[in-house]
Amino acid sequence: MMTNLNVEINGINFKNPIITASGTFGFGMEYNDYFDVSKLGGISTKGLTILPKEGNEGRRIHEVRAGLMNSIGLQNPGVKHFIENELEEMKKLNTVILANLGGGSLEQYLEGAELLDKTDVDFIELNISCPNVTCGGMAFGIKSETARKAVSEVRKMTKKPLMVKLSPNADDIVDMAVTCVEAGADSLSLVNTFKGLAIDIYKRKAIFKNTTAGVSGACIKPIALSMVRDVAKAVDVPVIGMGGITTAYDAIEFIMAGSDAIQIGSANFIKPDISMDILKGIEEFMENQGIKSLDEIRGII
Repeated sequence: MMTNLNVEINGINFKNPIITASGTFGFGMEYNDYFDVSKLGGISTKGLTILPKEGNEGRRIHEVRAGLMNSIGLQNPGVKHFIENELEEMKKLNTVILANLGGGSLEQYLEGAELLDKTDVDFIELNISCPNVTCGGMAFGIKSETARKAVSEVRKMTKKPLMVKLSPNADDIVDMAVTCVEAGADSLSLVNTFKGLAIDIYKRKAIFKNTTAGVSGACIKPIALSMVRDVAKAVDVPVIGMGGITTAYDAIEFIMAGSDAIQIGSANFIKPDISMDILKGIEEFMENQGIKSLDEIRGII
């Protein structure tokens, strides 16, 4: 039986629902040594800011049970450098490109969006949910009305599909989702990392210099899955689910919870080609279950 894995989001066709998440896959070229990256549905770029960022000082990664914590701090070469250097190489990968855009202020978001609008990226994924920066980022993703301002202003700067990446740390993620759609979001991606704390009991201080850091990995999956389901039922735009997906079983759960596509994040660090394992597992499940299209199971929970 032929299975149909194609997904259309905001008028853009994805060959399958597998997208690699921002901050876990570089700009894609690095992974071509491990597998044929063109087989992915899409790639979300490393988080980009209008100015280059060196990232946070001190420890940046810490393993926890069934997951990891990170405090990278949006280290990146900057939007202009990406456009002039990495984008052309990404286009050769023959997959959908989501430019993940961060910022320390609304003005920085707007300047970045204006520049990206003039490029060949397929989406702007507006990151209002990064927990590892000291200004901007997650500050826009906690209160709905603050997010409304950011999304509505960025919406004016671009005609490209605007995907907004939501924080699980929002006061009310469903209200946040609805607000972002009202402000002009064409689609939503969720969830980003949870805010967490790790302590070195021997040094008697927090492991990370910024005290808290973002928690990701398999440990967050049940909570992320519930949030994705709640949001998918509340909005009428495509939803891209993520949070602890490490197997095809996980990915299918997110699709049944209402995800149009899914993003693979921390699992890329465990096995560089894990996206291909997940894709193969989805195909095998569909064939074994007599499912011809993901539409048959999407949002059934």
